[in-house]
Amino acid sequence: MKVILQNGMVQECTFEEPLGAEAFHHTTSHIMAQAVKRLYPTTKCAIGPAIKDGFYYDFDFDFDFTDENLATIEAEMKKIVKENLKLTHFTMEREEALKIMTEKGETYKVELINDLPEDAELSFYQQGEYLELCAGPHVTYTSAIKAFKLTSVAGAFWRGDEHNKMLTRIYGTSYPNKEMLEEHLTRIEEAKKRDHRKLGKELKLFTLMDEGPGFPFFLPNGMKLKNILLDYWRHIHSESGYDEISTPIMLNRQLWETSGHWDHYRENMYTTVIDDVDFAVKPMNCPGSVLVYKSEPRSYRDLPLRMAELGLVHRHEKSGQLHGLMRVRCFTQDDAHIMLAHYQINDEVKRIVKLIDSVYAKFGFKYHVELSTRPEDSMGTDEEWELATNGLKNALDDLGKPYVINEGDGAFYGPKIDFHIEDSLGRSWQCGTIQLDFQLPQRFEAEYIGTDGAAHTPVMIHRVCFGSVERFIGIMIEHFAGKFPFWLSPVQIKILPISEKFTAYAENVGRTLKAAGYRTEVDERAEKIGYKIREARNERVPYMLIVGEKEEEAGTVSVRRRDDGENQELGALTMDQLLEVLGKEDKAY
Repeated sequence: MKVILQNGMVQECTFEEPLGAEAFHHTTSHIMAQAVKRLYPTTKCAIGPAIKDGFYYDFDFDFDFTDENLATIEAEMKKIVKENLKLTHFTMEREEALKIMTEKGETYKVELINDLPEDAELSFYQQGEYLELCAGPHVTYTSAIKAFKLTSVAGAFWRGDEHNKMLTRIYGTSYPNKEMLEEHLTRIEEAKKRDHRKLGKELKLFTLMDEGPGFPFFLPNGMKLKNILLDYWRHIHSESGYDEISTPIMLNRQLWETSGHWDHYRENMYTTVIDDVDFAVKPMNCPGSVLVYKSEPRSYRDLPLRMAELGLVHRHEKSGQLHGLMRVRCFTQDDAHIMLAHYQINDEVKRIVKLIDSVYAKFGFKYHVELSTRPEDSMGTDEEWELATNGLKNALDDLGKPYVINEGDGAFYGPKIDFHIEDSLGRSWQCGTIQLDFQLPQRFEAEYIGTDGAAHTPVMIHRVCFGSVERFIGIMIEHFAGKFPFWLSPVQIKILPISEKFTAYAENVGRTLKAAGYRTEVDERAEKIGYKIREARNERVPYMLIVGEKEEEAGTVSVRRRDDGENQELGALTMDQLLEVLGKEDKAY
């Protein structure tokens, strides 16, 4: 497959390569825009980028667009593909570009051109009659797009600003052949079945309410799941030499000015006034950890000082960006902040990578690593950034961990290592991170006394394993399709008496299992046993114990085990036999 770059050069690559996939999807978005303009000439085009696994285009229609219009557009797109139109790249002078786009009535393109620097080279691509302001890349002929599908329609504010006009965003995907497209569409359907919002409601884990948009409510089973995670987190951190702390949820403006958040993160913070002083609800835990470090004198003997915190943070997200547990306005961040000397960076980063690796292995997640470098909006000197970036890079190299450089995506105070986990549907989620920070200790004048008896400034490492605990739960729900591993299940065992006569025996069994440390419930409802079994199956409970006259007389339970979505009959077991079976299940720790 040949790809045209912004400089006009043509490069050979495959769909499996990132450049090839981007060009393929991007070209399909142009084909869709061309089809829309042919069908609805008065429509104004905004932007249409390639995204992961597909593309979208934002349009300003002068009629009520519905999903029914998608089939008409797809049919026109197929005609354009068959026409085998050649894509050509060229540049244009600013005045000429403005004249052409104004004549075409493309007001959004005019705005984009006006916002570009005066000396910017304006890049265009053309296929047939369709002309597009675009940086590319694109394939060379429309006939390369063998299989595509328009998947959904949504609203999107122009430039993501809620004060601007709401446009119609059409999403789609495309592949080199029908087989690959079908596989992708099957994954989408499976993802819909696993949607954590749907399963969260069915399994009674959490709910979202109009009274608190973006502020999730955890239900009893959800709290059990969350607490299991947090107990596991506390155990592994205690074993790894971390001390848990807790810092206030609200601190004054002076602190956030010192940390740099007031200047660099103000639009995402909730603020209030107390005793005529500005306060902010914390969007991050790190400044509080620095204050804990400074609460007493420190020496080199205290370093590395590892402080761990399950801190509730609040960040103002736009309403259109909220999504179940994946994008919320308050969440628990499983933070740790390590204060250390420069010479300890390499060993400590490697230690953290191994810890995060063990956590993801526990959940069966594969992952890849990205090293994110200095962004444009940053604090600190070039020398500090180079030292910090090399510190992370050298640790990864020593561990033999493959990684991708993500230019310019670091935090404003330092570079970072990001861990992107892959779920059972092959989707990638950024969760864990290790951020190296030379700035915050300096800004807060944190010190330790070195071996030379002089005061030195420590380095600070920010790191998380889960990231947002709420988001991690959402990922887990979809990854496991609600069928959590035994150690993680909110309810591990459900006891189902055939009738009310056997409730007392069921409760005795339940007491024995609870005493052994298992999360157990008895279904005491006056329902038929078939109904109870279906309910327990829908709740994805790992073990169902059915008890009736035969079981009570023999002192046994009839055991059904969830196994790859099916319930495996284990037959009648004594309590000793059942405890032996349960003892072989994976433990939290």
